[in-house]
Amino acid sequence: MASKFFVPGDGRAHGVVDLFAAVAPRYDLVNDLQSLGMHRLWKRRMVAEAAVKPGQKALDVCCGTGDVAFGLARAGAEVVGFDFSHPMLAVAAQRATRFPPAAGPGSVRFQQGDALQLPFPDRSFDVVTISYGLRNLADFHRGLRELTRVLRPGGRLLVLDFGKPDFLPWRWAYYQYLERVCPLLGRIFCGDADTHGYILDSLKAYPAQHGVDRALQELGYAQTRLESFLGGTMTLNLGRRP
Repeated sequence: MASKFFVPGDGRAHGVVDLFAAVAPRYDLVNDLQSLGMHRLWKRRMVAEAAVKPGQKALDVCCGTGDVAFGLARAGAEVVGFDFSHPMLAVAAQRATRFPPAAGPGSVRFQQGDALQLPFPDRSFDVVTISYGLRNLADFHRGLRELTRVLRPGGRLLVLDFGKPDFLPWRWAYYQYLERVCPLLGRIFCGDADTHGYILDSLKAYPAQHGVDRALQELGYAQTRLESFLGGTMTLNLGRRP
């Protein structure tokens, strides 16, 4: 049975807003538990691959509680963390008071809004990142076009998200984990199994790593690249805008 938070089509945004309002207080804890802390390593890898230079401008879309935004700021970037969910941004703002960027030119500020209608001029950022967010947008292709619009020529786009393993027995085992274990964590820590049952529903509807790579190439990105973690259960797509 599909998660009540997974609403296909135009109603997708409403389901996502309700979902992240429900999970925000325990989001980081459950991420640590369901990935055994490895999500932090994958995000650090994303920040390293972004290769921001001091003073460059970075946009972290669907920033959640701020992990990637803080990492980019520590690397010296001027970062905007952007998210649809006010409760998630409230957690990020709290974290910002406890974990400021390291000494240096980096900075981070948070802003609420719709990833499908970014309130920034064309070609505003040197780096654009989105982690665990592209899968949640109502229109995957429109989302990529909007991320591309605000990226400067030569800029880098990075997409970190759940993947679909190419090795089918491993994909089956992975889907079993998402179907059975993740909802249990949602029930225990968020009071509702559907909060984390949503992950599998959204992943099945998502074109995942190979679909993202094809879409980036269709948008004209050069040097597209794909990195896989844990046999493709997590993936990082990279591309450079010509």
